[in-house]
Amino acid sequence: MPKGTIDTGYFSELPEDINIANLNPELFPKHIAVIMDGNGRWAKARDVSRTQGHKAGVKSLQEFITACVKLGIAHVSAYAFSTENWSRPKLEVKALMTMFAAEIEKQMPLLMENGVRLHFLGAIDKLPENVQESFARGIEQTAHNTKLTLHLAVNYGGRQEISHAVTRLARKVSLGELKPEEITLEHIESELDTADIPDPDLLIRTSGEMRISNFLLWQLAYTEFYMTDVLWPDFTRYDLLRALLSYQKRERRFGGLG
Repeated sequence: MPKGTIDTGYFSELPEDINIANLNPELFPKHIAVIMDGNGRWAKARDVSRTQGHKAGVKSLQEFITACVKLGIAHVSAYAFSTENWSRPKLEVKALMTMFAAEIEKQMPLLMENGVRLHFLGAIDKLPENVQESFARGIEQTAHNTKLTLHLAVNYGGRQEISHAVTRLARKVSLGELKPEEITLEHIESELDTADIPDPDLLIRTSGEMRISNFLLWQLAYTEFYMTDVLWPDFTRYDLLRALLSYQKRERRFGGLG
């Protein structure tokens, strides 16, 4: 499709509250971050296991990524598992790890078809070996895809990321490679998991929560927020359009006067 147009075939069942003429691709974000919240509540409401809720969440992520590709979004950062999530019941954590390893393999045809490159944020080296191996294969297989980069945050924490960056800079200072007074914002950014990635323009959080839960604390400094009561497994391509309609009405001043 020509750049700057919307695939009306893919977005063919528009709800009454969405007028596609009001969507301006020129105003779309380049990078969307998403906190995929509500899988457990979705499962509880249907009297099914939390694992089934997480699997339903994977389907929503499939649709989200496909829709972003159709819309020309270049980057998506998805919060899949935080450093704090290890405190959840052991059976749930084990099921999530098993799902991470299996789903990377299972989703590969869709990722390749959509031109999606995989990248991971977080302490991946602390995950089970089979998960690390699955992630490494995913990175290798998708390395040459160029339509969208999916940054999956797994075993990720914003405070931990900043702490690790500071530690690496302190090591450079101790080795005489850098003077403390020379440290700039760019030095810090270069040591983050998101080095060379543009900061998110838009953060979407589902399920009605109003917090960022230790996600991309440095990178969200001037990001626009969109919160919705929709549970993540119920979030559709049309909910994404609603978020974009809200976003393109914002005036982003970055501390200035516009």
